[in-house]
Amino acid sequence: MSARLPRVSVATLGGTITMAPSAPGAGVIPTAEASDLLAVVPGLVAVAELHVETLLKKPGACLDVADVLSVLDWANARVAEGAAGVVVVQGTDTLEEVAYLLDLLWAHDEPLVLTGAMRHPAQLSADGPTNLYAAVAAAAYPGCRGLGVTVVINDEIHAARRVTKGDTSSLGAFSSGPFGLLGRLHEGRLTVTNRPTRLPPLPRPPAVGHLVPVLESTLGDRGDMLRLVLQTGAADGVVLAGFGAGHLHEEAARAIAVNRVPVVFASRTGRGPVFEETYGFPGSERDLIARGAIPAGWLTSRQARLLLLLLIANGTTREDLHSTFAAHGGMP
Repeated sequence: MSARLPRVSVATLGGTITMAPSAPGAGVIPTAEASDLLAVVPGLVAVAELHVETLLKKPGACLDVADVLSVLDWANARVAEGAAGVVVVQGTDTLEEVAYLLDLLWAHDEPLVLTGAMRHPAQLSADGPTNLYAAVAAAAYPGCRGLGVTVVINDEIHAARRVTKGDTSSLGAFSSGPFGLLGRLHEGRLTVTNRPTRLPPLPRPPAVGHLVPVLESTLGDRGDMLRLVLQTGAADGVVLAGFGAGHLHEEAARAIAVNRVPVVFASRTGRGPVFEETYGFPGSERDLIARGAIPAGWLTSRQARLLLLLLIANGTTREDLHSTFAAHGGMP
């Protein structure tokens, strides 16, 4: 008797992978059901026993934090029912952010795999079927247990806290920076050789309705937008995407008012850590830390925003904000 295949639950949220034109010559929009997508992927029946659901039909740009929390609840329920792994299919516009947010909250060894497509089904060499196959294979693969949330796309396995999208159209749009891929899919087989250390999951907040904007520094930026944001009192926290290793114009640094809301600084480069002790000029990392700003470490500004958003929603104290960012920012 052959061994029973692992059960994998698959949910679709929409995105390019589900899109088709509403009329000849019209732009594509999300239309396909989850069952439609998997029906055109050969070989899946030999990989896993599939449970398939359509949760949403949204472009990636239209997803929000409440959607992600709902997806988390759905994935938790599927694991509780015995799924060996879970796959979430969505638009690539927000794929890296959804993956990181889920990774902060994912408490299971079972793989939670995200995927999508750079080309819609009507385009030549559409990548959706290949990505779906790889994602299901990764979710079913015992070697992917304990990796946390991953993004599987273009036959590559990325850790949620490393992956970034760096191109608007290339099939190789996603990369994992200096610390590299977790593994590859080749000839239908998975190889995983890079296993990052996991941090304990954060509590799932009942809701996330807080405002945490990301403000990017630009040439000549003297902090006018930062002052405006802080003066309105609408923001619950602010993430500053500074120059280089986390630097601001000296006038922008003077605008920091951490006594009102927590301020985190990251790098606008999107790659590499912010510094903490090298530079000493006004607006440098030493100056920002002295003013009470929190360094984001290796986190991108987008990741720092999501982490700060969760911590604020959970009522984290100012002291614990610093220690939590030190832990997560130090784990590339």
